[in-house]
Amino acid sequence: MSAPASHSGGNVQSARPTTNGSSAGPMSMPPQRPSDASINVGTGGQSGAMSQQNLNGIVLEYLSKKGYNRTEAMLRMESANQDVDGRPMQTRVEDSGGVKYGKAFDLFRNWIEENLEIYKPDLRRLLWPVFVYSFLELVSEWYPKESRTFFNNYKEIFENEHESDLRVLQAIALPEHVHENPIAKIYHSQRYRVTLSQTAFYNLIGFLEHKEKEGGAVLVGVIQNRLTVVTVERTAEEQFSLAKLIERAQQPENFPAEDEGIPGHNPGSANITQGAGTTVLTRLKLGQITLDQESRQDVLGDLQDEDKVNPPAPGQPSLVEAFEQRIKREESEDVPGRTELPPRPPPLARDIAMEVQRMKENRDRFRISSRTGGVGPGVSVTMFTFHNTNDSITCLDFSADYRLVAAGFDMHYIRVWSLDGSPLPGPPQPDDQDSRPTASHRLIGHSGPVYNVSFAPATPSPDKQDITECKYLLSCSADMSVRLWSLESWACVVVYKGHDGPVWDVTWGPYGHYFLTGSLDRTARLWSTDRVDYLRLFVGHDRDVDHVCFHPNNAYVFTGSCDKMVRMWLVTNGYPVRMFTGHAGNITALACSPDGKILASADDSGTIILWDLAPGKLLKRMRGHGKGGIWSLTWSVESTVIVSGGADGTVRVWDVQLPNDASGQGRVVGEGGAGQKIEGTTQVSNVPGAGGKKKAKEVVVTSDQISAFPTKKSPVYKVMFTQQNLVLAGGAYLP
Repeated sequence: MSAPASHSGGNVQSARPTTNGSSAGPMSMPPQRPSDASINVGTGGQSGAMSQQNLNGIVLEYLSKKGYNRTEAMLRMESANQDVDGRPMQTRVEDSGGVKYGKAFDLFRNWIEENLEIYKPDLRRLLWPVFVYSFLELVSEWYPKESRTFFNNYKEIFENEHESDLRVLQAIALPEHVHENPIAKIYHSQRYRVTLSQTAFYNLIGFLEHKEKEGGAVLVGVIQNRLTVVTVERTAEEQFSLAKLIERAQQPENFPAEDEGIPGHNPGSANITQGAGTTVLTRLKLGQITLDQESRQDVLGDLQDEDKVNPPAPGQPSLVEAFEQRIKREESEDVPGRTELPPRPPPLARDIAMEVQRMKENRDRFRISSRTGGVGPGVSVTMFTFHNTNDSITCLDFSADYRLVAAGFDMHYIRVWSLDGSPLPGPPQPDDQDSRPTASHRLIGHSGPVYNVSFAPATPSPDKQDITECKYLLSCSADMSVRLWSLESWACVVVYKGHDGPVWDVTWGPYGHYFLTGSLDRTARLWSTDRVDYLRLFVGHDRDVDHVCFHPNNAYVFTGSCDKMVRMWLVTNGYPVRMFTGHAGNITALACSPDGKILASADDSGTIILWDLAPGKLLKRMRGHGKGGIWSLTWSVESTVIVSGGADGTVRVWDVQLPNDASGQGRVVGEGGAGQKIEGTTQVSNVPGAGGKKKAKEVVVTSDQISAFPTKKSPVYKVMFTQQNLVLAGGAYLP
């Protein structure tokens, strides 16, 4: 039997057994490798498990003795980022997993708020895209808990400006949602453009480099991969001048820039590429269309006869003089040629009579020359209120001959009333049915809610004749169709189909014959009444085309979408010629000025923006309406005053020519006031709500608001200037 090994003088000896069990002489054996559990290291007189730190020290000492200097240096560098147990220590935010975006965003936001005041407005524009892309990256990288925490922690910062987008993004929880969600698809597939002054950009770069380990590297990754940052010299653009920077820093709210967004573009330009030539704008011809020579002679002869029958008052120009002055003014403007316009049918006797009537109304109108000396013009508003509707009215329109009003209902029908309550002639009835005329007619044919109605162009008929009265009505519906109704037979004449979704808006062209529609299918389409198929397809919006309108010369059309963009298109070929960004909410109304030079657009945040069409520039923002949307805009004949109506139950009058500021602040009632007029020359005071049940909401009112007319809980669906500068307004009473 072998004897146990013994240690003597550092040598290991053992007895070599023989075949008969006796032991032979001593023989050297190699030392046996002990198990890991048997390794004990004395520490302070006590034994314990060898730590990773001690083991690293032993190895480093060995490498030093052997002269393996490069290996030793590499091990020292790697072991410096390990804790006591050998786990790597995270010294950089980008190595911290899903929480890295939250840490980086906190760092970024705090730095912006502690920056100089003149840089804050520009740098704050980076917060929204960084927030969206960080959230989408968290979801895509499968951090469900961290992504939800990140979204909930910071969404309140953007609720005022991006409320609708936040509602859609909130539903994203899984990576596949990023490729299915409509908003996420837009952001994930394109880059977000932001323009910064060079000084603000250099300030940003310095911060990102200085805070690289604390989160700067994470921010660099988001900005580099997802944003297009355009730098502009302070002297190159007026909006980045020192005076403008100081002015924006003093404003209570920060709005998107004209070139900000997805995919971004140079101000006004419809070219979204970043290559050369993107700053070149298409030349527009915005002048009014003149009559052809034959029609001009016919109109001139009728005006001469009218001057003989009804001579002008003392100091008043004759109709012939007023007509010749208008012709000279139109000929001096940049007018599109006949080849640049959609073809029109030959003029009829009705067209000549309408032109004569327009001249009479234009000469005899109440003239509005904007606010002067701090006193606003005395604009008169006639409000038509619909009762007992049960919130079922979806849209309203007044006929241009001021005889009729039409309302679309969510119960799939349209009802037309006479404005003065007089009976309307009805369709022929069989002898056995009651054929007594009534003050309204119901039009049935749609199989879905009616979203908009539009009367054909008309004028009041002279001498009680009906030659120029309104004859037709258009309607659009959720059933994806547009219907043309005869107002003589009170029946549907034509059904137009072509859209692949509900049709949100329809409007007539300024001369009739053509009309324009916008739909859920993200397209606008141009139609003519004599064809059932559309003539032009306008494609480019990322989301629904909610609102459409024509330019007064019929050469261009405008579309507004819930992608917060307004686009201008050439009718003859369907090409985009202008693109306007700057709204913080969904577009809810569009209206082009009668002189064709300015476009007004409104959104559901209560903001109206005026755009100068020729240079494609934003003129100014006008604020005063409460949240819920501005549903209708209309211009005075002189293009100097705008009237708006919306969900807050007020009709407001705005000065177009007066520059505004953000200093005029006040409190207005979101659902309407007590029926009193609010002057806009000073700060708006707190107007008590109807019944005093709800506390008034604070709304910034810019100084270019001339006056406001609150209703009694009646959202205003439609406002319209007549040719004599009187205002018609309509809404439904919602108790």
